[in-house]
Amino acid sequence: MVESADKQEPLVRIRGLRFSRGSRVIFDGVDIDIPRGKVTAIMGPSGTGKTTLLKLIGGQLRPSAGTIHVDGQDIHRLSNRDLYRLRMRMGMLFQSGALLTDISVFENVAYPLREHTDLTPSMLRKLVLLKLEAVGLRGARDLMPSELSGGMARRVALARAMVLDPMMIMYDEPFTGQDPISMGVLVELIRALNDASRISSIIVSHDVQETAAIADLIYVISNGKVIESGAPDAMMNSSSDWTRQFMQGLADGPVPFHYPAEELAADLLGSSC
Repeated sequence: MVESADKQEPLVRIRGLRFSRGSRVIFDGVDIDIPRGKVTAIMGPSGTGKTTLLKLIGGQLRPSAGTIHVDGQDIHRLSNRDLYRLRMRMGMLFQSGALLTDISVFENVAYPLREHTDLTPSMLRKLVLLKLEAVGLRGARDLMPSELSGGMARRVALARAMVLDPMMIMYDEPFTGQDPISMGVLVELIRALNDASRISSIIVSHDVQETAAIADLIYVISNGKVIESGAPDAMMNSSSDWTRQFMQGLADGPVPFHYPAEELAADLLGSSC
């Protein structure tokens, strides 16, 4: 098994990443560094490949060119056995929560422990209760997923993602579909758990205000490229028209309001459909 990399090196190092789906180019020479112990956000408009990037980091997809190193290991050169071991150190919070619907909250969180460890029932119970306490849902341990609100389900999924004490957690659009209170709880939880557990967090999102509030570093991607990266304050006040349009939610700019078309007058005077 490969030894862990120098702790001064980025946890995730992406160089020259290229990936396509058919004729559509998703990434075209992307370079990204995910630092250790920080919250890093990957942002951009819908359809820019943010979730695809998480699948590439986890080894579910293979790039057409470039490399992805996680903790010093080249993800796409690992054997299945070593990739499986490395994935056990990666937590994942899916956009839908992806709870198992036929088992309780407790058993959803316990599931990774039952699959990957030989803990005694007493130790397993204590660990599950501690993780549920961390997300404020110890009292909901006997509920079924159908009895949870959307925000509660996302928090249970977060407890499950962290139950094996991973080195990093990847969040796929964690704020989508949440009411303001649930969103505020998730924002605080992600930041607090990252700092308390000394893990690394990768958030893919297009929710600018919530993500910028907790991120240490933001990458904005579009059209297969990294447009810009930096600290949240710097990105909000960027000199790049494109970055400023995205971060401030401006209706028009480099990304135009109108889809490309011929002049309106010519279109109106043209032949009928």
